[in-house]
Amino acid sequence: MSDVAIRAEKLGKKFIIGHRAEVGSVFVDVVARGFRNALRKGTDMLRGRAMVEGDTVEEFWALRDVDFEIKRGEVVSIIGHNGAGKTTLLKILSRITEPSEGRLSIKGRVASLLEVGTGFHPELTGRENVFLNGAILGMTRAEVRRRFDEIIDFSGVEKFIDTPVKRYSVGMYARLAFAVAAHLESEVLVIDEVLAVGDAEFQARCLNRMSEVADAGRTVLFVSHNLAAVTALTKRAIVFQSGRVYFDGAIDEAVAHYATSLRKVKNGGNWGKGNTTSLISAMLVDASGMPTDRYEPGTPLRLRVVLETSGLRGMSLELVLRDEHNLPIGFYSTNVFNQVSLPGKPGQYECSLVLEPYWLASGEYCFDLMTGLTYVDTDHRVDNALRFLVERCSPDAIPFNFSQAKGNGALAMRLASPVEFTELPAAGQEPKPGPG
Repeated sequence: MSDVAIRAEKLGKKFIIGHRAEVGSVFVDVVARGFRNALRKGTDMLRGRAMVEGDTVEEFWALRDVDFEIKRGEVVSIIGHNGAGKTTLLKILSRITEPSEGRLSIKGRVASLLEVGTGFHPELTGRENVFLNGAILGMTRAEVRRRFDEIIDFSGVEKFIDTPVKRYSVGMYARLAFAVAAHLESEVLVIDEVLAVGDAEFQARCLNRMSEVADAGRTVLFVSHNLAAVTALTKRAIVFQSGRVYFDGAIDEAVAHYATSLRKVKNGGNWGKGNTTSLISAMLVDASGMPTDRYEPGTPLRLRVVLETSGLRGMSLELVLRDEHNLPIGFYSTNVFNQVSLPGKPGQYECSLVLEPYWLASGEYCFDLMTGLTYVDTDHRVDNALRFLVERCSPDAIPFNFSQAKGNGALAMRLASPVEFTELPAAGQEPKPGPG
């Protein structure tokens, strides 16, 4: 039996959007346009199509020629800029809307959380909505009852479970909705950016729960703009751009392609348009100049950056160092700290940077790179331009272990003097006299 849980073949979704004509047309044109609109709406109604407001209509493809396969038990991120087609894809996967072309095959039941409170009725209590959501997903009452206590315990809203959900805060809505979707017995779990409304502790619990769901052999699709979350949770990502699959592969490469797609969208699809600089590549190197993805704390941090400049004077190369939670912990600018600008002659250049030693705790780190006129504008920016790993915070430290030390990424604190332990007297005893 095939282990493919989701297969999309030439998938496409088309919408018809309307546009209003400019105000100020002559009376005859207004009458003719009104007659054409009425005729078009009547035709659409007779053919069972949605009626679109507007003087002119246009076809808009939210998705086009989308092909991918996801195996059972895989956890896959769907990333892309706003309007890239991610939510449309999830709505097709959740059977909320039908594709205009192509074919989508899904094995098993799908539990989806696309918006806060998806499938909830505001007048019903939290308890009633849990059973309602279970029925929508095709669960029997006995199946929902069996998981009910686990759902409520995870959500943390036990005190308000018999309160109508219309009185819940957005965070409480998200907690209960995620708990229902993640604990009911579906084979495919689809999660949109909705987790962004939760606090840090709840987001961490959600990520752990999705890992457990995947370990149990269920398939998870996770949509988020939080690159730290998608990197921590998934090993594979599908990057969407303008309704098409831009990249499908390993998460590190996908994040790099995502940064590229953002830049292309910003510049109207043309990297050179309006640019005075372009970052071409960046890598971490060791003392011998060889590329590496490891850093030994306490040694110089060496980077090699290749860029292209048009020669505009005053441009700066800047770096932001981030930990594995995507929090900035370091910044460097050639202009600010060393009064060094990019070359004033157009061309490609290789820049070697040797930063003073950092004492980093074990964990994963990345650099954002950017160029621009310092304090004025960023001409070119690439987030997560290069990633590296710190295995141990000092030569005598225990090697980094992801399962035991996840979340350590930060600056390592070092002692100014040796560690000392002084014995304290037991309760009721006099302190021991000191020497002399």
